[in-house]
Amino acid sequence: MALAERITMRDDTPGERRDADVVLGDDWIAPDSTVEKEMQASRARRGLFSLNRSPLTRKIITFNLIALNVLVAGILYLNSSRDTLAVQRANAMLAEAELIADVFEAQLPTGAPVSLATGDGIEVAETLAGIDLRRGAELLVFDSSLFLVGEAQGTLDVVMPGAKAEEEPSALITDFLSGLWRRVAGVFDMLGDDAPLNQEDRLRRMIETGDPLTTRVDSGSGPHGATIFTALTPILQGGQQIGTVALVSAAAEIDAAVRAERERVLQMFVIATLVSIGLSLVLASTIANPISDLADAAEIGRDRNKRSVAPGRIRIPDLTARPDEIGRLSGALRGMVGALYDRIDSNEQFAADVAHEIKNPLASLRSAIGSLRIVKKEEHRDKLLNVIEHDVRRLDRLVSDISNASRLDSELVKEEEQAFNLLEMLGNLAQYLGEDAKKKGIEFIIDLPQRPIEIQGLEARLAQVFVNLITNATSFCEDGDAIRIWARRRENRVLVVVEDTGPGIPEEALGKIFKRFYSQRPQDDFGNNSGLGLAISKQIVEAHGGVIWAENIRPTEADVTSEPLGARFVVGLPI
Repeated sequence: MALAERITMRDDTPGERRDADVVLGDDWIAPDSTVEKEMQASRARRGLFSLNRSPLTRKIITFNLIALNVLVAGILYLNSSRDTLAVQRANAMLAEAELIADVFEAQLPTGAPVSLATGDGIEVAETLAGIDLRRGAELLVFDSSLFLVGEAQGTLDVVMPGAKAEEEPSALITDFLSGLWRRVAGVFDMLGDDAPLNQEDRLRRMIETGDPLTTRVDSGSGPHGATIFTALTPILQGGQQIGTVALVSAAAEIDAAVRAERERVLQMFVIATLVSIGLSLVLASTIANPISDLADAAEIGRDRNKRSVAPGRIRIPDLTARPDEIGRLSGALRGMVGALYDRIDSNEQFAADVAHEIKNPLASLRSAIGSLRIVKKEEHRDKLLNVIEHDVRRLDRLVSDISNASRLDSELVKEEEQAFNLLEMLGNLAQYLGEDAKKKGIEFIIDLPQRPIEIQGLEARLAQVFVNLITNATSFCEDGDAIRIWARRRENRVLVVVEDTGPGIPEEALGKIFKRFYSQRPQDDFGNNSGLGLAISKQIVEAHGGVIWAENIRPTEADVTSEPLGARFVVGLPI
């Protein structure tokens, strides 16, 4: 039979009945609904999305919106469509300004002096009247002394073939943001010292600051934030500058295209913001609400403990179905709380068992002392004194064993595990305890492998286990019986077996012998054992990740009704 099967078949039967408010399956059942009502009230106060009560929800929404704003700002800032349109418009205006300058130069007389201001050699007004400009364009002509000699406004509507007139799309978001920006910029402009220049002065300054013999184009902002392109090109006669053509045009179509594109981006930004907030709330609710439930359950337990309120055990929400860290956290907390309540129940049961075990010798002592005051015969008094002495020794042994058992948990945690040779330890114990067995006429057999078996653990504690098992076997054996100790290695586990040819274990006791204070001994040996030895051994073995069970040795495994040939204790330890 495989070790796992043996462990399953030989595992301890369930312990004593526990209170009605312990674990049934995986859920905590409280004796009333007080705890559940407190949890429901907490959820109701928190709400579904708990934006006002959950810092985690606010953080999720804030970080998502920051990322979205950075993305939109980057799109608006790095948008290259406006630059492309601006370059195309600037090149077109340069070519248009050079054509207009060529018109003036073609009318100039060869070798004769020309004055644009007085009209000598060329009529500026007539020439301007013959030039058709698109609507929104303005043409200004300056002479060499930067005097404005003529200007013209564009009146021509340019319609592309096959194009249909469309209404300008609404741009509420862009207009609102642009108006807000203009107000802010206006405040800073008011604080400045320089008054804004009119268009003529601005053009004169541009002509003065640049190379008068080169053609150039510049862009700027006009009233209401509109983009204005300005192209300057000289009018030459024989290589000499006699004037400058300034072509000014508002890039309304560029502004409209950029405005429409920005409006679409901002509309998508508003939609994305709303979607992001909604998804953030949903995401936060799937994270923050379960964590809040776990925190509320823990806080309810803390507050009830402070108020010393007893009714109802804390029920940690079961979120183990979630395949994420919250599911792991829920499972860990449920396991921790379950282990805590198991420890509380164990301590309560231990206290009850201690009280019960101490009452027996105390009752015997009370009876003996009461009788001692009455009896007169010396032999009766001697018997009563022997009873008192026996009960005192029993109480002393019981208190010592209880003290050791109560400290065992903390000592197992504090002590540091080390690697040691299990077979060497068993050999030393067998050599020492075998002498006691041989004095009683008991044959002591040791069957250990030649190769050492090293395990990781607390050597002194495991030695205590095997001392308990060997002395227990010795106490049940008589002259002519035998005790055998053997060990075998099985894959990743080692089995150590202590078996004897004593009376065996009653079937009804197989599931109880590892319980505290349980003892099944002959009448003449009553009171010499506290019944804690096997319980302590089981606790030590399980603390090392091992198992221990007891069984009877029978002539054949198939006949469970046959008289046992002895008892066998099996200890399995991981390697």
